[in-house]
Amino acid sequence: MIRRILALVKKEFLHLKNDWWLPAFMLFGGALELLMVGWATSRPISNLPLMVWDMDRTTASRNLVISLENTDVFELAAPASSLAEITGRMDRGTIYAAVVIPEGFSEQLYSPTGSPVLQVILNGAESIPAKEALRAIEGVVRYLGERVALEQITIRPDQLEGFNFSLRVWFNEALNEEFFTTPAELALMLEFTILIFAALTFSREREFGTLEQLLVMPFSSAEIIIGKSIPVVLVGMFDFGLMLSAVHFVFHVPVRGSLALLLILAFLYTLVELGKGMAISVFSRSQHQAFLLVLTVGMIDFMFTGYAAPVESMPEIIQKVANLIPAHHWLDIVRGILLKGTGVMDLLPSILWLLLLGSVIGAFSLRYIRKALD
Repeated sequence: MIRRILALVKKEFLHLKNDWWLPAFMLFGGALELLMVGWATSRPISNLPLMVWDMDRTTASRNLVISLENTDVFELAAPASSLAEITGRMDRGTIYAAVVIPEGFSEQLYSPTGSPVLQVILNGAESIPAKEALRAIEGVVRYLGERVALEQITIRPDQLEGFNFSLRVWFNEALNEEFFTTPAELALMLEFTILIFAALTFSREREFGTLEQLLVMPFSSAEIIIGKSIPVVLVGMFDFGLMLSAVHFVFHVPVRGSLALLLILAFLYTLVELGKGMAISVFSRSQHQAFLLVLTVGMIDFMFTGYAAPVESMPEIIQKVANLIPAHHWLDIVRGILLKGTGVMDLLPSILWLLLLGSVIGAFSLRYIRKALD
């Protein structure tokens, strides 16, 4: 039995040798995707084009413009001279935000009964940069307003130092964006790698017309499944190690917990996704169909992982559905071990969910695959 399984494993690696693009994609595609997405998403938003129409032209208005520029969020475009100019630049997408300082702004600002109003125009078509621009503008306006209020009641800002709060950030002291994005990419790329590789196993045989030849050989269905699974697990674990190295050495994400525990749970998660991928492979009639099904399943899983939006903010029924997605618990495990140094007992709920879901998915997939092969 062992010799027959090893023969099947050798056959799978020969397939990979002949289709060189597939092993290259499997081994290095996930790591390259992780690097590109990590570099693209782990940097704070900065240098957003901002246009200012200063109709007041006073010291107060210039201080406001300088404060906006000093946030590092904005890059000042050429000053506007009319609302039509702002509208044109906004329509063409060359600016993300505009601030209109009305006449009499300084007078209203320092008047005891004054109420100065700034007009802020944001490019809502780009919602993420627009939100960042809004936060920066609100922070500048609040800071300047507090300083003016303190000056009017003859209190210097340094006299209020006793009202400062003490801030302590756990697990990500510098609040680095890459500490949030790259562990999530690591978790999701492993899922896509396993699903794609596993989904192509039987669908490739069927498309090439070799599945019938495989079935008439003296292999049991269990031997075929094991022989097809071993290369997927080996490639998946190698790719996970490669991506974990990139996360740690390129993006400097720490591994505060047990590396051995992370590898063991990665192996467990690989088996869970392997069952899904093998079922997709048997169901698909071609590699193209298998690839499309993997994308569909992967995108559904992505929405419930908590990467795009916190699961806790979703409706209660959606939160319950998220518990049925293995990737949701896998992402909690990856972040817990890497960033928090979490141990087995704290991760026990997620581990138990993975074991439960893996048992259900594995039993269903095994029964479905053996029935299809027999």
